[in-house]
Amino acid sequence: MTFDLPFRLGCDIGGTFTDFVLLNQNTGRFEVHKTLTTPHDPSEAVENGVIALQQTHNGFLAETENVIHGTTLVINAVIERKGAATAIIATKGFRDSLEMRREIRYDIYDIGAVYPTPLVDRPFRREVSERLYSDGRIRQELDTDAARQVFDELAAQGVESVAICLLHAYANPEHERALEAIATETHPEMAVSLSSDVMPEIKEFERTSTTTVNAYVKPLMARYVKRLEERLAARGFDRGLFMMLSGGGIIAPETARQFPVRMIESGPVGGALAAAQLGRQAGLRDVVMFDMGGTTAKSCLIRDGVMPISTEYEVDRVHRFKKGSGTPVGVPTVDIIEIGAGGGSIASINEMGLLQVGPLSAGADPGPICYGLSGTKPTVTDADLLLGYLDPSYFLGGKMDLDLGETEAGIAREIGEPLGFSVLQAAWGIHEVVNENMAAAIRMYVTEMGGDLNNATVVAIGGAGPVHADSFARKLGVKRLIMPRGAGVYSALGFLVAPVSYEISRTRILSLNDTDAARLGDLFKELEDAATPVIEAAAPGASIGFNRIADICYLGQGSAVRVAIPDNADPEVIAARFLDEYRSRYGASYDDLDIQIVTLRITATVQQEQTAIALPFTEGGGDAAAALKGERMAFAPDLREMVPHKVYAMDKLPAGARLTGPAIVEEESSTLVVARGGRVEVDARGWIVVELGDAQKEGP
Repeated sequence: MTFDLPFRLGCDIGGTFTDFVLLNQNTGRFEVHKTLTTPHDPSEAVENGVIALQQTHNGFLAETENVIHGTTLVINAVIERKGAATAIIATKGFRDSLEMRREIRYDIYDIGAVYPTPLVDRPFRREVSERLYSDGRIRQELDTDAARQVFDELAAQGVESVAICLLHAYANPEHERALEAIATETHPEMAVSLSSDVMPEIKEFERTSTTTVNAYVKPLMARYVKRLEERLAARGFDRGLFMMLSGGGIIAPETARQFPVRMIESGPVGGALAAAQLGRQAGLRDVVMFDMGGTTAKSCLIRDGVMPISTEYEVDRVHRFKKGSGTPVGVPTVDIIEIGAGGGSIASINEMGLLQVGPLSAGADPGPICYGLSGTKPTVTDADLLLGYLDPSYFLGGKMDLDLGETEAGIAREIGEPLGFSVLQAAWGIHEVVNENMAAAIRMYVTEMGGDLNNATVVAIGGAGPVHADSFARKLGVKRLIMPRGAGVYSALGFLVAPVSYEISRTRILSLNDTDAARLGDLFKELEDAATPVIEAAAPGASIGFNRIADICYLGQGSAVRVAIPDNADPEVIAARFLDEYRSRYGASYDDLDIQIVTLRITATVQQEQTAIALPFTEGGGDAAAALKGERMAFAPDLREMVPHKVYAMDKLPAGARLTGPAIVEEESSTLVVARGGRVEVDARGWIVVELGDAQKEGP
């Protein structure tokens, strides 16, 4: 895969801001831009950003090879219940899979446990007469006449999209495809999602849930992509639009239209991709990506430069720390934890009279009080402004002024006076609560991953990530953090290093004792043949590589472990790999139990050279004096008072420059706060590396 034109554009739509990174491939340098997201039509924010970039790069879209785009449209539609009018067609007797779930309570001691409201109400969950055996053999033929009547009734009720989820369709899609043909013939305007296409894997509830999510957002994604293509074309771009997938690859818009569920976490994964690349370049073994934006905070543990991929992902959890309390989405997803803690998270007093921050967010409209857009509820950004961490005249590089007076009044009214706090105490309380919420979530996540934070490095990104990273890292016991250049738009930057890639899976239950390398090779080849057209649609003529993966477990287990499989591997090699992975995750393995493969997977990836991203910083030793902008008063956590902080311009810090906390480093898209005791050095590639010390032992 080669690039003939000089520019590539990464665009990430978040809940509050839409971020852009324009990369010049000839020089390796990039320019960043942020604009407020337009919730009524997110594609409008994309066009607004393009217009802004054209002011400094007139006509750049005509010289742009491709635009890589990620969006929160899918997950927001699910969480806010703003998807299409959707129905489910299931095998007779199985219409209630969404509500029956797995008949396991996520908290065995909570007799009042609740679950997310199903995306499809029961009257719109319909049945058809048909039945397959678990191996795919037909037990009862599909009643096509009755099926036609079902589609007619659904169309009359205004249904826009249908999820077809028949029992054992992963083993034989014949009846699902017959239903699709009926829908196409009788109601071609109706969108159809087949479980045998969306998630052809065992586990009835997960397959139904994933296919339902796909159907629920499919019409929305189709309309959105159409508007996006039209807006870009009107500005002079008519080639190479790619969509970011949750699994870390990019793909053509048509595939995104068909399988929008694969974009459930398309925004946050960009930050993980870029953080993984940074970790590899810096020679770091364990990296904790900490991405705090305007609406949410995301984190991912990256070990040895490899991002964790999961197919057991949940969204819309009723309890964010309790697995099983959400809606499962069984598509490849970078294993990221996400909580409602962003710059726009609203601070309030809960029913117990305690300070609470999030999960509700002020978003982009009306936004925090300090934006001056009619917001009245205090947020994390408002608190950071009052604490002196943000410069009211240099927000977004001076493109947006912040209202300090209204912010102070709002925090006093909503938080300070009810709790009997001063405005400063209230602001610090908001800042501290959100940091502790994030640290608590990450501790649990890393423990579940079997990770170790002792030797990890936090990579702080997002508009609010570097502001909170020092305190966040100290709470985790991490000793080092890095703020890269362009931190505020790092997810969009990560899009530019993403390969064209797609994963396909099929459940094929095989005992390792009863199979061989040739049989496995044939099954994997079937998956490779199915993935190839998807990749070729995005990158015609490109060289494609395949990685083989299998979900493996002991006979009788309900959960499987994801294991990489070498080409032409025999069962003994596969068994050894499974036992190694099982021991690393659970601390022990069992050599006397039978092992079986449950699901086979392949990841097809375009073979290409890694995108080079140069950082325009002066090489060699230098001091920070030229970058010093002055001083401002900001809150010192250990002293519980405002103290002078030296303020530096990040783009003027030369490589090798050193400074100590308390200090603030500003760039256009984000701000790094270094507490007392922190020691800062500018890496040769422009990163800000902070060694966290003990502030109690340092002077003011």
